[in-house]
Amino acid sequence: MSVSDSPENGQLLPPMDALAASFAARKYSVCGQPWLYAEVAKRMASRLPLIKHDTRHWVLWAPRTGGLDSLPLVSSHCPKAAVTVLESDPQDLRWAQTALEPPWWQFWKRPTLNFRSKVASPADMVWSHMQLHQCADPMQLMTDWNQSLNEQGYVMFSCLGPDSLKELRAVYEQQGWPAPHHAFTDMHDWGDMLLKSGFTQPIMDMERITLTYASADPLIADLRTLGRNLHPQRFAFLRGKAWRGRLVEALNEKLSVSKCTDRLTLTFEVIYGHAFKAKTATGRQSETVISLNDMKSMLGGDRTVPSKA
Repeated sequence: MSVSDSPENGQLLPPMDALAASFAARKYSVCGQPWLYAEVAKRMASRLPLIKHDTRHWVLWAPRTGGLDSLPLVSSHCPKAAVTVLESDPQDLRWAQTALEPPWWQFWKRPTLNFRSKVASPADMVWSHMQLHQCADPMQLMTDWNQSLNEQGYVMFSCLGPDSLKELRAVYEQQGWPAPHHAFTDMHDWGDMLLKSGFTQPIMDMERITLTYASADPLIADLRTLGRNLHPQRFAFLRGKAWRGRLVEALNEKLSVSKCTDRLTLTFEVIYGHAFKAKTATGRQSETVISLNDMKSMLGGDRTVPSKA
């Protein structure tokens, strides 16, 4: 289990199974990129024109967790910028090369990509899409973002918020089953952590997206593409066909938004954030020199601070 300290009040952030989180992306990336992640990437990219900043080099951070659809969207806003595709694990890096490199006859359709396990030179922007809520050590991740940016650089990220899948949680609670997913962190805590990890002026935004399904089967198939349950107290064994039948029955009964349509509904809270790297202090401030006589005068009742030397 990995539990991080809250930056503001010392409380614990939602717990997560760190070992499961370390290889979860490899499990669900074979299912294909979920529609929701592609849609969120479009909405996230639509915010890029609001940031008046010359992006000459940007980092596509860990695309295997959900950022695969981001590359053409961001590149359309800054077509001349160099792109670093970052995956720290060699296996994930090879996967990214296979997934993102265009065929040789379509070389003109995408910018030159530099696939690396570490950022070689400081970037103007870090783009992290739907990764933060799957990270067991988010403070370290934010620190890594910060260290990968130049002095004028900024980060843009998206993740799921605590209202996500609230309907699914209610079904599991009614059935007496363990939680269907690990808990998600509130956007205000993310903002506090950004400040503590070396960023300034964090701007956080949130929206709720509702997906509807004709039946439980496509809903379950969609959930498999969205990630894995990283809750430390999740059910630890394989489920059988009888349990799946009860799940389908419960979903069909409890998630219907309207008896007129009989469509099942799931809510997703999507958090968007961006922040600039805080400028490091340069030089020392001028010192205030106080003579012994001045100190005695101040202690004797004269509280006037002498001029700086």
